[in-house]
Amino acid sequence: MRFAGQKIMCRRLCLYMAFVLTLTFSGVSGCGEEREESRYHIEYLSKDNSRLIKVDYEPTATGTNELIEEFLGVLCTDAENVEYKKPIPGDVSILSYSLDGVILTLRFSDSYSRMDRVEEVLCRAAVVRTMTQIEGVDCVAFYIGEAPLTDAKGNLVGSMTRESFVENPGEQINSIQNATLTLYFANETGDGLIREVREEVYYSSNISMEKLVMEQLLEGPATVGAKSAIPEGTKLMTVSVADGVCFVSLDEGFRNQDYRVNEAVVIYSIVDSLSELPNVSKVQISVKGDTSGVYRDSFALSDMYERNLDYVVGSEDEDTKETTEQVTEQP
Repeated sequence: MRFAGQKIMCRRLCLYMAFVLTLTFSGVSGCGEEREESRYHIEYLSKDNSRLIKVDYEPTATGTNELIEEFLGVLCTDAENVEYKKPIPGDVSILSYSLDGVILTLRFSDSYSRMDRVEEVLCRAAVVRTMTQIEGVDCVAFYIGEAPLTDAKGNLVGSMTRESFVENPGEQINSIQNATLTLYFANETGDGLIREVREEVYYSSNISMEKLVMEQLLEGPATVGAKSAIPEGTKLMTVSVADGVCFVSLDEGFRNQDYRVNEAVVIYSIVDSLSELPNVSKVQISVKGDTSGVYRDSFALSDMYERNLDYVVGSEDEDTKETTEQVTEQP
């Protein structure tokens, strides 16, 4: 079935769209039993492009194809709440869609490829997680015209399910787990990184590992001779992973410069710590979702950074241990 024009369909759908504005953070499931009227929801972008917001929605359609058409119309229509942004921007059109088995294929106009990287990933997550609520739609494939969507490395993205996007679930505590984390902090002179291994870090199971890493980094080091590389007072806004890229949004405190710490040390304290996670290959850092400009002089916020251990100099404890081993081995 062809998707008969974004503007025409959106105007038609506006006649029967009713929003129940219940603001929640994206989660794997809701608390307690769901009521009939909140069976479905639409995922919007926050105004600052830092996270997704889930809003309850009661559709008029009932059949699979009708629900697909209705949901796509809602996703390209402005929300009633000005704090929310529609996931599909106004300059991006859905040219057509098709449902083959359980795979929903969406074909977008060329303007999709010009979207900001952070916004594009959030858009994709919102679309996939909204559309896969429909019975008979298990995964979604994105095309730009007739070409399949590729990731930052040029690899085919392929069909996506809800599980394709790492999310930070709700605030309820499910269970307590523990993990071993490898973190990187600045040395005393601020020109190098010290590796710190934290064993048995306890955390709630509903917190993503990348969020746990960032919280531990902001907490500061336990190693003697190490200090936090991240400017004091910096707070974490959001952190998420898609296609192996970890998107970190920090508040304005990140702009409070401490020139006693080398700018590369600040960046790679975050990048190297997150890159220890198996699902992270690159990291992009933003300030409240804004990736314009540079950090200090050299590091463009729009760039994605890979692990770089050139700045690691080791901790004083490791140096002492190595010296002791060398002395012991001497005849």
